[in-house]
Amino acid sequence: MSKPVIAIVGRPNVGKSTLFNVLAGSQIAIVKDTPGVTRDRIYADCTWLDQSFTLIDTGGIEPDSQDIILSQMREQAQIAIQTADVIIFIVDVRQGMVDADGKVADMLRRSKKPVVLAVNKVDDIQKFGNDVYEFYNLGLGDPMPVSAASRLGIGDLLDKVAKYFPSGSAVEEEDDRPKIALVGKPNVGKSSIINKLLGENRLIVSDIAGTTRDAVDTEVIRNGSAYVFIDTAGLRRKSKIKEDLERYSIIRAVTAIERADVVVVVIDATEGVTEQDAKIAGIAHERGRGIIVAVNKWDAIEKNDKTIYEHTKRLKEILSFIPYAEYLFISAQTGQRLGKLFDLIDVVRENQTLRVATGVLNEIMTEAVALQQPPSDKGKRLKLYYITQVAVKPPTFVVFVNDKALMHFSYVRYLENQIRNAFGFKGTSLKFIIRERKGKEQ
Repeated sequence: MSKPVIAIVGRPNVGKSTLFNVLAGSQIAIVKDTPGVTRDRIYADCTWLDQSFTLIDTGGIEPDSQDIILSQMREQAQIAIQTADVIIFIVDVRQGMVDADGKVADMLRRSKKPVVLAVNKVDDIQKFGNDVYEFYNLGLGDPMPVSAASRLGIGDLLDKVAKYFPSGSAVEEEDDRPKIALVGKPNVGKSSIINKLLGENRLIVSDIAGTTRDAVDTEVIRNGSAYVFIDTAGLRRKSKIKEDLERYSIIRAVTAIERADVVVVVIDATEGVTEQDAKIAGIAHERGRGIIVAVNKWDAIEKNDKTIYEHTKRLKEILSFIPYAEYLFISAQTGQRLGKLFDLIDVVRENQTLRVATGVLNEIMTEAVALQQPPSDKGKRLKLYYITQVAVKPPTFVVFVNDKALMHFSYVRYLENQIRNAFGFKGTSLKFIIRERKGKEQ
């Protein structure tokens, strides 16, 4: 089951970013930021009590005039509606209800999505308590008084939000068709790839309603096997602000990656790999998904016998944090190498579910230790006692050692490389959990 998605919507200066940071803070939630997202956090992985969810910040509304504010707020609200399972609509008790709040409330109400109305900056309930009642006029149910800055009312807010989390269906759990998310910047050809796959295979089967996000999934059958492609192309916006376009392409990528087994990061060959591509690949890596990098529009590149080699080298340098990724150079327009995409998907899925016998793993570990001594510190040397695989998707290994502090990440990477040399594991990340075992047993 993918995690529920919560989007925060609100005008500037109502405390939306403060609320996002509080909800994503270690005092309330367990958070891991996306690798590569350095300027600002677009989303965070959070937990509240025993519930995990993905929190999305729909910030960036900085209008220059009254005409722009409503169009951009409508833009953000549409994306939140499309993406989220639950929406937190935040307003400002000190400013009171303004016309822009009403416009967004109308849109959210018509969406039929669950909306929790948070009235922020209620630092003193005796002083501002009566002012909260004004927001009943928005028609979104009971307003929740909170203070993001003072961390008041946050628990009650999350309790109410959690009531709207979708419950898992047995049908979805039993669906064993591979799910492939096509992710990347806008206009790199994600939809064209799916359309070409459907056309070439003459297998226009059916469009399947996405789980909870009103996305449209497409089923393609090849050689008797069904594949579900998740297209993240979504809305085509007319906004002139390129940063906003890229920001929301990441939001859509997050939700698609959550549902996918294998992620195909589509890159425009004419542009080359960008920072945005690296961010999206980083999300897939953090989620432990299988990763294929598909370089589209390859037909538009002038080539010689070294072109693919040079492009692959450049890609691997920028995407060095996913050395295991598989690369494919394709053209959605001509259909070049699109058939190989299925072969790669099958290989990656097989590697994601590969299990290695404990005895074989320990032989590899013993040989690795003999070839390269474990690190030591102040006369104390790391000892590796035992290794076993405990999970798949991604393959996850537990290593028992005498002292976790001595298990430097470089030695974990060395151990990973030895396992990869033996079994490949192409296209999938490997996860290692280090456990301490005291004493001299074994």
